[in-house]
Amino acid sequence: MGSPGRSQAIVGVLLAVLGFAAVTQVRSTGLDDSYQGRREEELIEIFNGLTGTADRTRREIARLEQRRRELQVSTSARSAAIEQAEQRLRTLNILAGTVPVTGPGLRITVTEEGDRVSIDSLLDLVQELRTAGGEAMEFNDEVRLVASSSFSDVNGVIHLDGVPLTSPYVLEVIGESYTLRTAASFPSGPVTKLRDKEDADVAMEELDAVDIESVRDLPRPEFAEPAEGQ
Repeated sequence: MGSPGRSQAIVGVLLAVLGFAAVTQVRSTGLDDSYQGRREEELIEIFNGLTGTADRTRREIARLEQRRRELQVSTSARSAAIEQAEQRLRTLNILAGTVPVTGPGLRITVTEEGDRVSIDSLLDLVQELRTAGGEAMEFNDEVRLVASSSFSDVNGVIHLDGVPLTSPYVLEVIGESYTLRTAASFPSGPVTKLRDKEDADVAMEELDAVDIESVRDLPRPEFAEPAEGQ
């Protein structure tokens, strides 16, 4: 066969274009006719199904959003409750003397010049400082004062919770230093009594930082138990 002529080449190109167009039309018809030929009732049923699916999806989204908000509120409340419990635990540990503490406060040094100072004078001093807001106290860098602390006289020596104290008696207390100093040194107060009636030398220092390192071990109760619901 000879080489194709120009007219044959043109006819070939036209046939190729026509074939491509036909294939494209068939594919387009196949995509667009997915719902063609269905009855009206079937189309309505399909539409209702799609609408129901969309409604269920919206309801599920709303439910999940509500659950998310509830979890956020619950988490915030739980965090606040935990923070309050931790703060209360820190406060109770300080009051019970089970942890070292530091803060501004006052150092009072009582030095015997003649006779031994009385237990009552030291007790009055401690009570006035407690009333003035003393949050933690320690004698002679050794004995931490707590709510159950007590002074006693053993063979002429002052004991605090069973520990002997000797002059000078150094009492360190954490709190607002000016308020503590005023409470201890007002006229007829414990410092005045120690100086005037017991001939003791009393020095007071307001400090930016008082470090109380001694701690107490809490006794384990033998008989008491938390009440029901506590």
